[in-house]
Amino acid sequence: MAESTAPKNRLVAVCGKGGTGKTAFTAMMTKVLLDNGHGGKLLLIDADPAMGLPLALGVNVRRTMGQIREDIIRTARKGKQEESRQLVDKLDYMVFEALEEMDNFALLAMGRTDTLGCYCPINDILRSVTETLASSFDTILIDGEAGLEQINRQVMRRVDTLIIISDATSRGLQTAAQIKGMAQTERVIQCERLGLVFNRVHGNEELLKQAAQDMGLEVFGYIPQDENIAHYDLLGKPLMELTTSPGLDAVRNIVEKRIFNERFS
Repeated sequence: MAESTAPKNRLVAVCGKGGTGKTAFTAMMTKVLLDNGHGGKLLLIDADPAMGLPLALGVNVRRTMGQIREDIIRTARKGKQEESRQLVDKLDYMVFEALEEMDNFALLAMGRTDTLGCYCPINDILRSVTETLASSFDTILIDGEAGLEQINRQVMRRVDTLIIISDATSRGLQTAAQIKGMAQTERVIQCERLGLVFNRVHGNEELLKQAAQDMGLEVFGYIPQDENIAHYDLLGKPLMELTTSPGLDAVRNIVEKRIFNERFS
């Protein structure tokens, strides 16, 4: 593996309309960074309740942050101060227990939260612990939902690069425009750089490029329709096992030339 030149705490989040291929892109970006070694010590955070990233990475998740949150709420509802105090004292250990550590990366799954209602103090505590944990890694990749509230509320207050994944549909573009507004106008999350990746492209790059320009969005790149990726998804095979593929080649080009390009100079 190549020697890492990664600066500390590079945070990259991936979001977009459901079904556009966010998780597949995150998994392939992980593979590219592991192959070239420029991700350094790598942490993956699955912030999508659908939890597709573990499958795409070939990782079995035993415990999620959502389950930890439920444990805290159940204990608090009992009203026993001693139990609550013990739980808070064990919080760092509980989060570490939810961290799946592989040979060359680590994965933290946020998971679902079943308890309804506002639990802002608990969310703040878990986010603080997550941020503390993330400070031990060089690069953090976040696979998120369409909205940015969950990333801000449960994972991180800021990211360095926000990647919006869109397919070649009006709904995908509408979601991209909404996310841009949330990031740049509503300031839901602090973001230094924002860009668009078009997935499953069928030779209509110029039309998509014009649509992105109309929205004022930078285009990081285009990923072609790839039957290899579709086949892996159908069989439930980890995308980390892809060796050569047009889609993977496109992701590698985007990662090395547009997202992490300063590390290859």
